[in-house]
Amino acid sequence: MSIRWRMEKTPQKLRRQDWLTLGLNVLAKNGIEAMRVERLAELMNVTKGSFYWHFKNREDLLMAMLQEWEVRETDNIIKQVEAAGGNASTKLFNLFQIASQDDGRLEKAIRNWAANDTRSAAAIARIDLRRINYMQTLFLQMSFPTVEAKARARLAYYSWIGEFIVGVLPTQAERLEEAKLYHTILVRHD
Repeated sequence: MSIRWRMEKTPQKLRRQDWLTLGLNVLAKNGIEAMRVERLAELMNVTKGSFYWHFKNREDLLMAMLQEWEVRETDNIIKQVEAAGGNASTKLFNLFQIASQDDGRLEKAIRNWAANDTRSAAAIARIDLRRINYMQTLFLQMSFPTVEAKARARLAYYSWIGEFIVGVLPTQAERLEEAKLYHTILVRHD
């Protein structure tokens, strides 16, 4: 009876997803150096034991965070663009609009982390390729030759990533206007 009472009185247990969300937020705000189990547990107001219930160690958390980032920032965005429908040009514009809403902090933090970590660098390389290939497919559907479709996809992607790396982001309104202009330029057949 007393065990049942304790279980009913115990606060809701943290889920693995809670740790991933916090980890990605801490990474975006403070960088990879801030990703310490003790600090995360402190922020969650729990003991480290809760962390070890969900992850083997810090490295396990970091690899899970990379997977979560890929799902959120690649898989879910592609699904969102595809679900909205339309022709390839419309899908590309929708993709640009979604990208223009990202503040880039997490993207930049992950890329900074990858500068000194081979496993995260390999994940980024794979994810970059997936993103570029998705855009290339859209350009191919717009009847651009393969080489040109690839160049246009790279140009669009490198422009987006470059904003985050340079660190001087235009306002949200400016980014949306630029997305419209990029789209107009990139889908033009001369």
